Amino acid sequence: MNPLSIRVAVDVGSTCHRVAVGLPDGKVLDEFDIDHSAGGFNEFFHRIEIIEKCHQLPIAVAMEGFNGWARPLDGQILRHGYRLYSVNNLKLARYKEIFPAPAKTDAIDARRILELFRLSEHLPLAKDALHEVAPIPAENDKLKRLTRRRKQLVWERARVINRLQSDLHAVCPGLLSITQMADNLWFLNFLTCRDALPKLARLRLASLLAIPGVGKTYAARIQAWQQQAQFAPEVEWVGEMILQDARRILALGNDIKAMDQKIAAIASRSELAQSIGSIPGFGKVSMAEIAGEIGTLDRFETESGLAMYMGMASLDNSSGKKSGARTTRHVNTRAKAAMMVAVARHVECVPASRAYYDKKRAEGKKHNQAVRALGRHLVRVIWSMVKQGRKYEIREVNAKNT
Repeated sequence: MNPLSIRVAVDVGSTCHRVAVGLPDGKVLDEFDIDHSAGGFNEFFHRIEIIEKCHQLPIAVAMEGFNGWARPLDGQILRHGYRLYSVNNLKLARYKEIFPAPAKTDAIDARRILELFRLSEHLPLAKDALHEVAPIPAENDKLKRLTRRRKQLVWERARVINRLQSDLHAVCPGLLSITQMADNLWFLNFLTCRDALPKLARLRLASLLAIPGVGKTYAARIQAWQQQAQFAPEVEWVGEMILQDARRILALGNDIKAMDQKIAAIASRSELAQSIGSIPGFGKVSMAEIAGEIGTLDRFETESGLAMYMGMASLDNSSGKKSGARTTRHVNTRAKAAMMVAVARHVECVPASRAYYDKKRAEGKKHNQAVRALGRHLVRVIWSMVKQGRKYEIREVNAKNT
C-alpha cells in the first residue's frame, strides 16, 4: 500500500453508504452519505476527484461487502483506476473488540476503517484486515456468475423432482415404478403428453411409440402399468400440479444445457480455466466453477492462501499437550465443493494420485480427509501451472528411484 495516498473508507449498507476521506497522517478531509443509485455513485466520484486534484495524491479505497452489497460501486472504483481494498469483516470485528468505540454508527464504522488504513503499516491485525482487490479477467467474472446460476438451477430441479415423486406416490401408486428415476426424459415426455393424468392410462401403443424417447421396451412397461392403473380422488386437482412440475423439470433441463454451452464457450477463452481443465478428472463444470471463484491468482500472496480459500488447508489448533487443526472461516464454499468433486474424480484417472489417496486411507483418514489432502497437493500444482504457463503432465515414476 502506498503510504502517500488519500484513503477513502466506505461503510456499505443496503440502500445507503457512509464515506470517510482522510490523509495519510489521519486527518479527516470529508465525510458524507451516498445513496445506492447512479446519482449517489456520481456524487461519490465527483467529490473524490475534487480532493484528488486538490492534493495531487493517488486514491486508495477500502470498503466492506466486496462483491456483495458493494456491487456495482466496487467495479466502478476499479474501472476508475483507484486501488481497492476489501475489508475482512471478521478481522474488523476483532479490531473493534480490541479497540472499542464509544458507540456504533455508520460514521464511526467508516472512521474505524480509516484507522485500519493508517495502522496497516504497523499493526499486523490491521494489515490482515485489508486485502487488495486485483482486477479479475472478464471471462472469469462471467464464469463465476454463470456457474452460480447453473448451480441454482440444478438445486431447483432437484427440489421439483422430489416434490413430483412425492405427489406421484400419493396420487398414482405404481406409476413411478415403471422408471427408476422420475427425471428420465422419456418419462417426463410421457407425463406431459396429455393434459390430465387419467388419460395416460388409455393411451394406445401407437400413441406411446410416438412419444419422444419411448420405444418398445418402455411402451411395454407403460402398458403393464395401464392394466392396473389406479388414481386417488385428489388427482382431479393434484394431477395438474404434477403436470406443471413435469413441465418445469423439462424446462430447467433445457436451461441447464443452454447454460453449459455458454460456460464451455467462455471457459475456452479463460487461461485459468484451461490450465485447471488440463488436470485429469477436472470436468468442464468443475474447472469453470473453480476458475470463476478464484478469479485471478493475483489475489493471493502465496499458494497456501489459495489453499485456505479453497478449503483444502486447515489452521493449527494446538494448545499445550493437545494437538489438532481446525478449518478456517474464510473458505469459499462453492470453490471447495467443486474442488472436492473434481479431486474425487481425479483419483480415478491418475495412478499416482490413487496411490496417495490409498496411503491416506491406510493411515486412518476418512474419504473426505484423504480427498482434501490430495486437493492440497493439487492446489500447489494449479499454482505452479498458472504461474509458469504450463499444462498438467502425467509423469511416469522411475521404479529405481522409488
